[in-house]
Formats: sequence, C-alpha cells, structure tokens
Amino acid sequence: MNPILYLRWLFVGLFLTASQPGRAPIRLQPQSISFTPNEFYMATVTDQRADRGAIARLALTPGQAPQPVDIEGGVATGLRQFVNQSLKQNKSLRPIAMRITQLRLTETAVGNRVTGQFVFAAVFDLLGKSDDGSETSTRLTEYRGSANYTRPLGQTTIIEPTIRQAVVASLRSLNDYMNRESGQNEKLAKRLRVVFLDDSRITNDDTVQYNPERPLTWADFRAEPRRGSHYAAEVFTSFAYEGRSTVKDGVITIQLTTKAYMLKNSSWGRADAKNPYALNHEQRHFDITRLITERFKQKIHPDSLTLEDYNSIIQYQFLESFREMNRMQEQYDAETNHSVNQLAQERWNQKIDAELRKFGVKK
Repeated sequence: MNPILYLRWLFVGLFLTASQPGRAPIRLQPQSISFTPNEFYMATVTDQRADRGAIARLALTPGQAPQPVDIEGGVATGLRQFVNQSLKQNKSLRPIAMRITQLRLTETAVGNRVTGQFVFAAVFDLLGKSDDGSETSTRLTEYRGSANYTRPLGQTTIIEPTIRQAVVASLRSLNDYMNRESGQNEKLAKRLRVVFLDDSRITNDDTVQYNPERPLTWADFRAEPRRGSHYAAEVFTSFAYEGRSTVKDGVITIQLTTKAYMLKNSSWGRADAKNPYALNHEQRHFDITRLITERFKQKIHPDSLTLEDYNSIIQYQFLESFREMNRMQEQYDAETNHSVNQLAQERWNQKIDAELRKFGVKK
C-alpha cells in the first residue's frame, strides 16, 4: 500500500470518528438565575447515584443502539461548576450540600424520530460542625423532577437545556424551602433560649408539689409503716421535668417545667415519732430534692446545649442530677444518723436554708 494514501485514509477515519454528533460530553451552559439566595449557599455537590456511569444513552446514528454520553467532567464536577457560575453565592449564609441521587436520560429512536425520558433527583443537607469539630450533615429537603421530549434524529440541542432546567428547578425549590422554613424549622434555627417554670401548685391529691409556702405535715404521711424498718419515718420525694420547644424567627425556645414532689401514699411515720423535730428531718429531705432541682436548672443554659442535640444533653444532665440527689440524701442521713445527731442535724438545717436562699426559693 502506498504509505501516503494509507496516512490519508487514517486521518479521514480519525476526523469522522471525532466529529460524530453528540459524542462530546454534555456541558451545562451557565445562565442567569432569577433569584438570589438569602438563606444559604451551595457548599458542595456530590454524585451519590447508585449507577455512576454515563448519565445519558442517546440515539445518535440511524440503525445503531443509543450511545453513552456523560456530563463534562463528571456529574459532581459538571454540576458544581454550573452552580458556582450561575448562582450568586454568599458564604456568610448557611452551607448546603447538594447530593445527586438520580440523573438519567434515555432515548429510543423509531426511524428519524427520537423520544427521550429524563429523571433527576437531589437531596439537600445542611452542613455544620459538632462540639468536637467533626462535620455534621442534616437532611433538609429533596427534589424530584422528570421530563419527556421528542426530537429529530439529527438534532440534539434539546438535551442540554432539559438537564440544565431540572438543576435550576431544584435550586429554586431549595430556595423556596429555605425562605419558608428558615424562621420556623428547628433544623434551621440559629440559636437557643431556655425558659424555666416551676410546678409549685398546691393541690389536695396524692402528690405534694414543693412550695415554700406549703411545708409538709404529718397528715401527708399516709402509708403504713414499713415492716421491719427501725426508722421513725420515711418520706418519698423526687423530681422531674417536662419540656417542649417552639421555633420563631430562627430561635428555639426550650420551655422546661421542673417539679420537686412528695408522694403521700408512699410516705409514712410511726405514731410515737410524729413530733416537730422528726418532721423537720423529713422536710429537709424534701428541701434537698428542691435544691437538686435548682442545681439541675443551673446546668441547662444555651452555652451548655447544641442546636443539633439539646434534648439528649438535657436528659443526660437530668440523670446526673438524679444521681447527685441520691448521693446527697444518703450523705444527709449518714451525717445526721437519721436525725439522731442533733448537732449535725442543725448544721444541715443551716446549710440547706442558705442554699435555698441563694437560689431565691426561700427569703
């Protein structure tokens, strides 16, 4: 074979292969998006499709099977570049991650007529950092879209706008969500405030709520003395809290109602021991429960909580305070020898009263 002729055919073959329509990757064209985000910026775009192959199967040549065509640079890079070039970004706003979960375009050809089916889905997450500096991700919302089209076999101009418009629609959906939810969605709150209420109701039922204006009386000790016990009396006290949260203007308000209480039907006193001194000893058990409740409240403040996990932190501090209450009750009985040691009893009386005054419970 003539070497010059061989080279000529080689060049022609290369030119025809490279110039076949649609074989080049799809490049999303930057466009001016009609809105400017006021609540977020797009920090990252990732490809999390189950099948991360080429996004499209395009009918390009008569009589041939659809051919694989991908986004220029790959899905993550191509879409990230498009978003950065098209969407105004203010990095002082909330960082959002866009996770592409579906991006598929399939075509079928009958003669010179091509029909296309397109599906697109993305999940948007709020990015943050935990107390130890590790990154956190909170799922916010999801977008799903689809489109069908028909085109002539030789014209592929509809493909890129179809993909681009779906991406823009997902960003618009996210923008609408953020504008709507930023002031009322707990996931998007910017700070916390804590409000405490004390349940100090005076009632006539089985439970005595702690109230400095309503000290215990022997009439509150309704249970039968415990068999085998060598104590003169026994009081059942504990504390609890109920919480609820609301969100307004991006602020989570946590309302905690605390209650120190005594159960009448679980508390008892022997008839021959019902005197003011013994009653004072049992009242001081109740006072200790209220002190622990106040100490618990001191542990719960915005600086000790996180937006992401404030409820678990409150529960943990409650359990720690509950253990502290049990230890203090045991220490009180041990040091006073269950009220037998009168000097120790007086020291505890003064100690408890001083702390109650510090917390404003007693005047």
